[in-house]
Amino acid sequence: MNRPNSAPNQAALDRAIRPVSDREFALFQKLIYREAGIYLVPAKKALLEARLTRRLLELGLSSFEAYYRRILEVDHNDELVVLLDRISTNETHFFREPKQFEFLENIVFPAWKEQNRSAGGSRQIRVWSAACSSGEEPYSLAMILWDHFPPGSGWDFDILATDISTRVLGAGSTAVWPIAKASEIPQDYLKKYMLRGTGEQSGHMKAGAELRSVVRFERLNLNDDDYPVSGNLDLIFCRNVLIYFDTGSRARVIQRLVDRLAPNGFLFVGHAESLTGVTDRVRYVVPTIYTTSDQPQTPLRPAMLNNRGVPTTR
Repeated sequence: MNRPNSAPNQAALDRAIRPVSDREFALFQKLIYREAGIYLVPAKKALLEARLTRRLLELGLSSFEAYYRRILEVDHNDELVVLLDRISTNETHFFREPKQFEFLENIVFPAWKEQNRSAGGSRQIRVWSAACSSGEEPYSLAMILWDHFPPGSGWDFDILATDISTRVLGAGSTAVWPIAKASEIPQDYLKKYMLRGTGEQSGHMKAGAELRSVVRFERLNLNDDDYPVSGNLDLIFCRNVLIYFDTGSRARVIQRLVDRLAPNGFLFVGHAESLTGVTDRVRYVVPTIYTTSDQPQTPLRPAMLNNRGVPTTR
């Protein structure tokens, strides 16, 4: 005789939760915009429902309104962080937007080295990877910086990686990724800076200790009125996140980022993003790259690329 399955299936659990209503969606829409600056258009109603349904099941709640009330309760303020984790989009890759890395190798780094030769002494490079997701961006920067400014060269660098999602920050701070992501990394960098997992870590790779020593992860909400990040940053990467803000929120974020750039610093945005009409405090250099410098840049020369279209070491 077959024993009935005592565990309810996923479809039955999902049916136990009432679909999100227009009124409930409006409540979350306003809450998420107020707290994160992210505006969910009505077409995102299904996305909100899909991303929050499992959380309602975990909490034993049967409606989205009940979950909304729980977030507002004083004793459950941490639930707001969970909400923002669940609705955040965290797609990222190593060496994403390869032309930006070409620009660093061909324009920025040679200029820094020339300036340092003229001035003498050591130089510290300060970098911020805002909306860093699971760490591929800051570790790409760590690899290229370590390769061009190795220990003993008189240079030092520090990379701050921030995101609103504690979930992806946790993943990034472990510096472990599926081995499939190795195809995104130039072979020279892969051999120098990544470790292949064995045993229980088989099928994964991990950043070496030298890379992990220069990248630090912190939670930061770009919609906050103030950022606990000091100024004079040489490079700020804030890519593929401005598209989730409306015009007002986007302008406020950019002003706060520019406030923290060094006089000759560079701001990098995503390929679908532009600062035209957003601020006049930075100058356009090439698509997706802006600077606080008023000096014209040397025209961008193509970098050596491997067959995946990402910059190789020289």
